[in-house]
Amino acid sequence: MPHEIDGEVHWHEPAGLSPAGLRRYRAPSSPHDRFAEAEGLDILRAVTVADLREVPLKPWRRLGARGAFLQLFGTEGTLGQSLLEIPASGATRAERHLCDEVILALTGSGTTELVGQDGKRVFEWQEGALFAIPRNATHRLINATDKPALLLCLNTLPAVIDLLGDADAVFANPLVALLDDEPGQAFDGIEPDPVQGLALCRTGLLPDVINCDLPLDNRASPAHRALDLGMTGPGMQVSMGEHRPGRYGRARLVEPGQVVICLRGGGEILMWPESAGPHPAAEQTMRIAQRGGVITGLGEGGGRWFVQEFTFSPGAMRHLQIRRTPISHAIPGSERKDALTTAWDEGGAIIPYWREAPHIRTEFDAALAARGVANRMRETDFQESPEDE
Repeated sequence: MPHEIDGEVHWHEPAGLSPAGLRRYRAPSSPHDRFAEAEGLDILRAVTVADLREVPLKPWRRLGARGAFLQLFGTEGTLGQSLLEIPASGATRAERHLCDEVILALTGSGTTELVGQDGKRVFEWQEGALFAIPRNATHRLINATDKPALLLCLNTLPAVIDLLGDADAVFANPLVALLDDEPGQAFDGIEPDPVQGLALCRTGLLPDVINCDLPLDNRASPAHRALDLGMTGPGMQVSMGEHRPGRYGRARLVEPGQVVICLRGGGEILMWPESAGPHPAAEQTMRIAQRGGVITGLGEGGGRWFVQEFTFSPGAMRHLQIRRTPISHAIPGSERKDALTTAWDEGGAIIPYWREAPHIRTEFDAALAARGVANRMRETDFQESPEDE
């Protein structure tokens, strides 16, 4: 290969059997990173945010509001998160984007205007509401109160903008959205989902995700309640779940690219990487306190992590979970095991109670006793069942 020429740089083949390239290098900025930086907002990168209402905000000139970007570890390139504050008696500038999005109203109340191929839709929201923005629908958010309204926006923007490589292809795409029917209420119709038969509600608006009833599920813990929400296109999955007071969930393996938002109640999330196995050392784990307004990313570093939730509050601890739809590698029609009822070393995702580290049970009992909360776990919960064999 020729030697360097002044003002020019070319690639050199490695000498002998040395490997090519640099042994250490810095990860480049993605198209979504560059877009976020150009918006002029702070980008908060962390495992968890203890209180979404306390995140500092900056003027978001494009939307005529204030905001901040969050990029929770494990969600890079898959799931976007941002805070949006609408001024008192104000509104955002109209926009559209070629990605799925759901919005959780943290404070305030107002209305959303959607414009698509089949006309205009307007619906109201208030604190605790969760609503969807259809893909590429022109939309505007209006604050109906004399105080700022704070919203948490979750979307598939990183995945889409990184794939297309051009912000204009996302925010100025000529595709005209086709709106669904009027947004419904929770439980306007619960149906079994077409794959696993779990409880599913297809709706664009849930007026109160904090207090609405959830159907019995029993999969993550005894008396666990859960509901899947068909709110967006196929690229995003939205669900709610709650562990009853005095109970804790089985540890489960999760894929990266998802966040959980604690809606009410309190407790703790214990997390550790899959590489640490079912019984990690204390220094391999993270413990994250849970209460309303805490958001946590699952899957730091891109690998799979074990996650386990513990309810310490007198009432149930409820979470909203948002994730990119995982890529399926299954042959259509082939039989699959339910991950939340199958042990992780048998092709599922959970560590059964009877196979978890013994200290988990004793530490949970001590934490409840310190708070004066009754332990509602039963001896039968820790016994091996035929399904676990």
